[in-house]
Amino acid sequence: MVARIQVPKEAKRGELIAVRIAIQHPMETGFRFDHSGKPIPKNVVNTLTCSYGGVEIFRAEMGSGISANPYLQFYTRATASGELVFEWVDDAGERGSERVAITVTG
Repeated sequence: MVARIQVPKEAKRGELIAVRIAIQHPMETGFRFDHSGKPIPKNVVNTLTCSYGGVEIFRAEMGSGISANPYLQFYTRATASGELVFEWVDDAGERGSERVAITVTG
């Protein structure tokens, strides 16, 4: 699974920053059928976490009501230079992760 993440490369200490992530995933609800009429098994990204400086700052528990290629946005305070680490898992047990660095000044 691939994700696109938008985080400012630089921020001032204490600044509120927007964090955006879009995960490429079909998010199958389990209610659709394939071309031969068999149900397509439910498979959605069910958990997404983001850690900053080794501390979890965001957690989302998702379900079948989320559309394909889920997009999430949240805010956090820039406290120190480091990495934001994103990790997610879907119903099939597939895991994904991405890292983004931020430099904090001031």
